[in-house]
Amino acid sequence: MKKVDRVDFDRFSQSYKSELNHAVKFSGESSEYFTDYKARYVAGITGPDFSGKVLDFGCGVGLLSRLLKKRLPAAHVHGYDVSPESIQMIPSELRQQGSFSDKLTDLGRDYNIAVIANVLHHVPREQREQTIAEVADRLLDGGRLVVFEHNPLNPLTRLAVHRCAFDGDAVLLRPNEACGYFSRAKLRLRKLAYIVFFPSVLSKLRRFEPILSWLPAGAQYVIVGEKCAP
Repeated sequence: MKKVDRVDFDRFSQSYKSELNHAVKFSGESSEYFTDYKARYVAGITGPDFSGKVLDFGCGVGLLSRLLKKRLPAAHVHGYDVSPESIQMIPSELRQQGSFSDKLTDLGRDYNIAVIANVLHHVPREQREQTIAEVADRLLDGGRLVVFEHNPLNPLTRLAVHRCAFDGDAVLLRPNEACGYFSRAKLRLRKLAYIVFFPSVLSKLRRFEPILSWLPAGAQYVIVGEKCAP
């Protein structure tokens, strides 16, 4: 396999959002739409009154964390990212209500929900299983892990990845690969669904997306697993 140089996300801490907007511009939406889609999805799992702890694993500059807090105002949102420069970009209002760090040792082991959003395709294949196990180990019994990933079967997704300046190391993974990591981490699979089907020009059709969740044509997919007591 061709060796892929890892992307230094510290370099993109200042321009992360603008680079992401450029990559998805052809869809007619900004990165805010796709990020809020994920936040709304998580809120649909927990309910809007959820008041537990949420871990945004691979939080970057806090784009998803901010919208998770908006959708779940009573929750305590925490974050981890390998990029210390990105962590420094986290808004102060988020830092005041939760911990954000580039050190795994700063994370707790009492999260109700953990979200890994479009992160695994940056993780080397030989480290992905350990990453899922690491996050699963930090969930409370009954806690849920929610993974969002790009669907490699969707050509427009591949175009967006090609256009994205910080996706140079991306190796997309199919759902069965991710589901295998869930199983070996002793997470009970609760849901596998395809999401994000229609661009802006077809936005009137978006209300039908939930009934298309079985169809492997969505731009992304989501997997939800639950940690069960031993």
